[in-house]
Amino acid sequence: MNETRLRDDLPPAEAEAIVTGRHGDPFAVLGPHGGEGAFRVRTFAPHVEGVALVDRADKFVADMDRIHPDGLFSVMLEKPVPGYRLKYRAGQHTWIADDAYRFGVVLGELDTYLLAEGRHQRLYERFGAHPTTMDGVAGVAFAVWAPNAQRVSVVGDFNAWDGRRHVMRRRAEAGAWEIFIPGLEAGLYYKYEVVGFHGNVLPLKSDPFAFATEAPPQTSSVVHGLVDHEWADAKWMDTRTKRNAHASPVSIYEVHLGSWRRKEGNEMLSYDELAAELIPYVKDMGFTHVELLPVSEHPFSGSWGYQPIGLFAPTARFGSPEGFARFVDAAHAAGIGVIIDWVPAHFPTDTHGLAEFDGTHLYEHQDPREGFHKDWNTLIYNLGRREVANFMEANGLFWIDQYHVDGLRVDAVASMLYRDYSRNQGEWVPNIHGGRENLESIAFFRSLNGLIEAKGDGAMTAAEESTAFPNVSRPVDSGGLGFDYKWNMGWMHDTLRYMSLDPIYRQHHQNDLTFGLVYAFSENFILPISHDEVVHGKGSLINKMPGDRWQKFANLRAYLGFMWTHPGKKLLFMGCEFAQEREWNHDQSLDWHLLVDNAHQGMQSVVRDLNALYRTTPALHERDCDHTGFEWIDTADAVSSVLVYARYAADGSPAVVVLNMTPVVRENYRIGLPKGGRWREGLNTDAAEYGGSNVRNAREFAAEEVPYHGKPQSAAVTLPPLGAAIFLPA
Repeated sequence: MNETRLRDDLPPAEAEAIVTGRHGDPFAVLGPHGGEGAFRVRTFAPHVEGVALVDRADKFVADMDRIHPDGLFSVMLEKPVPGYRLKYRAGQHTWIADDAYRFGVVLGELDTYLLAEGRHQRLYERFGAHPTTMDGVAGVAFAVWAPNAQRVSVVGDFNAWDGRRHVMRRRAEAGAWEIFIPGLEAGLYYKYEVVGFHGNVLPLKSDPFAFATEAPPQTSSVVHGLVDHEWADAKWMDTRTKRNAHASPVSIYEVHLGSWRRKEGNEMLSYDELAAELIPYVKDMGFTHVELLPVSEHPFSGSWGYQPIGLFAPTARFGSPEGFARFVDAAHAAGIGVIIDWVPAHFPTDTHGLAEFDGTHLYEHQDPREGFHKDWNTLIYNLGRREVANFMEANGLFWIDQYHVDGLRVDAVASMLYRDYSRNQGEWVPNIHGGRENLESIAFFRSLNGLIEAKGDGAMTAAEESTAFPNVSRPVDSGGLGFDYKWNMGWMHDTLRYMSLDPIYRQHHQNDLTFGLVYAFSENFILPISHDEVVHGKGSLINKMPGDRWQKFANLRAYLGFMWTHPGKKLLFMGCEFAQEREWNHDQSLDWHLLVDNAHQGMQSVVRDLNALYRTTPALHERDCDHTGFEWIDTADAVSSVLVYARYAADGSPAVVVLNMTPVVRENYRIGLPKGGRWREGLNTDAAEYGGSNVRNAREFAAEEVPYHGKPQSAAVTLPPLGAAIFLPA
């Protein structure tokens, strides 16, 4: 091609800004500019000796002139060269590559408009690192939000981690930065180099939208794109709404993936190994759902995932994003729902994370009275900033949309609802009305739950909320926060306090078991015996029980019988189902060897059978969240520490539960029954197969026409010591 070389009139100050990485708009200088009569291409290529312009067929067009000694090259031509490429020379080596600065925008006008409005529900489809093709060239499109940065660059092995090489395009209308880098592919490590608001180069930042990461303790983001998995769970998804419904049995097995079971050498199982071992176990035990402590990437294993940084990346500790998708698919194939713990309350201060991401308090509040958690040494999201609330809402939807998870259990909701949470006088800022309620968090929860209700295809949300904040699990249009369920922390504390007492004193504390029914239907409750009850010196669940070894196991079996027949959905932390004796340690496997012992086997069996009874007995689950599904038959016999109550299905069919919380066998104990006819003992926690003393009732018995407990019929039954007996119509 004939050419006429023209002089480059780039001002020296702009050239200097490019080569020092201080130019705020490199696309205005680098890449192609002009057209017929004055076509100009500039490139910054440090550490090369020469650059030539070639056409799309790699045919030589012209050598480029070095216009700055540090590696800024330029060529001016009379005619444009569509689809040009660059040929680099360093010593004996030459190579050809596409120029990142000749490609157009990554984000469309609608993307930037919705981001600025805080209404981009699927941010993850546009932000992060997406392998894609532009103008027929394969590469990776990057986009990140950093409105106060002076410069943002993508760095990685592909550019020697040199922040001058791939400075991104500023999209000032939305505070975003973007670039398409041709020739990159999935699997590469990268971060962002940010020149902050004050002009200083910040510590390298991981991508807030990274879809994969290096395995901790390494902190690089990994080019991945959205998860690549062919889902096989269409039938499950069609039934998910019903499976999560208030009228359905919901029994949750809470799991920390890193310590449920380990291999030889204390090596953690992978997502695929967990799918092969954990899912069949959950199914065999009869749980309907498995709940995972946070799977979002987190730098510190000791946080159990509750201090996440990579909110869009399943932790690399157990494998790839596709591995996690296969785990969820396997759960659905087995009829098991997957709930993940999700943490919008706070994030860690690690410098590679969100903290002062663009040199300002971008994601977090600036005022430490609003932005710093003393309890956890973490930072608090500024949910009053629409882009931050949008980021978190999009993340919640992401796990449901991309990984088909069936629910979000939202962590530390109470800390978000109150501005004075765990703060002394003078350490918090009142809301605009002078009150302690966090109005921004309230608005966030309502918006999030509305979004998931509209877009989540039947996925549910549950709040870990430990106060009496009203209407947490009531619809938004009725003034509630819109959660489907709320953890019943009061029930857990009251009943564990009762169970810790020597039975001789329980007659004075029966209210600890009965008080929960005063408010049991004020929310849609989950009864949680979670990981929080078996760590930090609290000991194991079995060792909260009083008495000798036999009594400890009997007490726990009776307690679980009470829990599984009490109104509310169920949640039990791993290891509790077989009465692990030591406190949970996140660095070790559960003590599966205990199952050689009959007492531990029996505990596991009673949980399995309670789950089966709960699932197959409508009276025990259909009205878990409806006051018409429960009736006290007798609470007056506190001296004997006996309680009698009935549960009712939607059609009125009953189940009757009797608790005897002392080690005394009570024969011929008369109880009122809600209907006549024949009855049977559906489950007795004192049965021999559970390790009990086998104080049982006849397989079937008839209700007598003897009025008792306000019922026209009754029966004399035998109450097992420290036991729960569940009676069903025969």
